[in-house]
Amino acid sequence: MDLLSLRYFQAVARHEHISRAAEELRVAQPSLSRTIARLEADLGVPLFDRHGRRIRLNRFGAAFLRRVDRALAELEDARRELTDAAGLARGSVSLASETLLTVTEPVKNFIAEHPGVAVRLFQASPEVMAERLSEGQVDLCLASEALEGPGLVHEELVREEILLAVPLGHRLAGRREATMADLAGEPVVTTRPGIWQRTLAERLFSEAGLELVVACEIDEATTAIEMVSAGLGVGFGPAWYLRSPLASRTPFSPIRLAAPGAERVLRLYWREGAYVSEAARRFRDHLTASLMAT
Repeated sequence: MDLLSLRYFQAVARHEHISRAAEELRVAQPSLSRTIARLEADLGVPLFDRHGRRIRLNRFGAAFLRRVDRALAELEDARRELTDAAGLARGSVSLASETLLTVTEPVKNFIAEHPGVAVRLFQASPEVMAERLSEGQVDLCLASEALEGPGLVHEELVREEILLAVPLGHRLAGRREATMADLAGEPVVTTRPGIWQRTLAERLFSEAGLELVVACEIDEATTAIEMVSAGLGVGFGPAWYLRSPLASRTPFSPIRLAAPGAERVLRLYWREGAYVSEAARRFRDHLTASLMAT
């Protein structure tokens, strides 16, 4: 059993699919399959249940994965700690976020102040963010959805108002305020399930006793305003963005939404007890100060 076989197992367990894991690892499928088979032989138990070409992590594999995730995360922490102590590099930090628009300005300023620090950014869904953070693949995660995972802790950074966006010429355009009752039957531009805008829309419509009619489903929330402007439906967005110069380039009418809980809560997550490099600590402090000041 070696580190390479453990990393291979971790990828296969995450995907539960040999070809997808092989693509991520950039190795040949037969080689990956042989590595997993050798690992199972070393352990004396099968780690996956196999049904034709489909594989599923079994109870042995799930138990082993918990230990592997912990072991590999500890080794990565050790590497970072030694790098910091030895002064071999000026540091690096990695952040996953549901959208990168929120962090663009803070990252720009951080790089200007710390040109020697390598900053890596990843856009990901809440599920992927939680996985990457739990496995030690990223230092920090910025999310509007609650991230679930062992040992994950967070700090609330921003609690911001959500506005309604409607096309120019819409019956609600020009109004200062609207209620959920005003949106009965309205087609909505929103994200796919699992992203905070969709979760918010589903909750607001459900609490108002209304049906959510999805007119356009997107992956990148910032695209929603363009679709609203095109007349595909109404949409929701954070007040800071809908009032920003970026959004003002697209014609639409922002309206205050008089609905309980029409807000976005932005949280910064990290692993409790994990080693945090000096670069990551400085970035975390900078990001926290920047976003809390907005």
